[in-house]
Amino acid sequence: MTANIPGRSSRYTVDAKRLWAGGGATALVASLTAAVGFLIVRDVLDIPVLTSVVEFGRSQLTTVIGYGVVSAVLATALLHLLILTTPRALSFFGWICILATVAAALWPFTVEATLASKIASGLLYFITGIAIYSLLAGVASAARRAVPPSR
Repeated sequence: MTANIPGRSSRYTVDAKRLWAGGGATALVASLTAAVGFLIVRDVLDIPVLTSVVEFGRSQLTTVIGYGVVSAVLATALLHLLILTTPRALSFFGWICILATVAAALWPFTVEATLASKIASGLLYFITGIAIYSLLAGVASAARRAVPPSR
């Protein structure tokens, strides 16, 4: 049983246009974060970046960028679904994003590579995931609309 507090609503709807515009902007930032991180690791620090077998295009750079974009779009879809269907949607979204980010950051440690490659690749994936989470958490706040309780 939930208590009805005057002036407060536990149900939300979402301004889909605003949410997906923010999701698109997040995908752009995620792709740029991944690209800059990749170039720093590979070209400045001269450490090989680890990517999975699934590739977007024919280069590691496009693969890392592709994962950033796909992750941001999937996170936006998840956020939209959670806002519409789940109590405390932002709490669940936060937990899911953080756990997915940690999993992505730990993946390089499961393959054969130098320790430097594992650490650098893990940091690259971690920073990209945190960028996606932090931006979408802000987008969610701007896109959520409280539904007044029905009488």
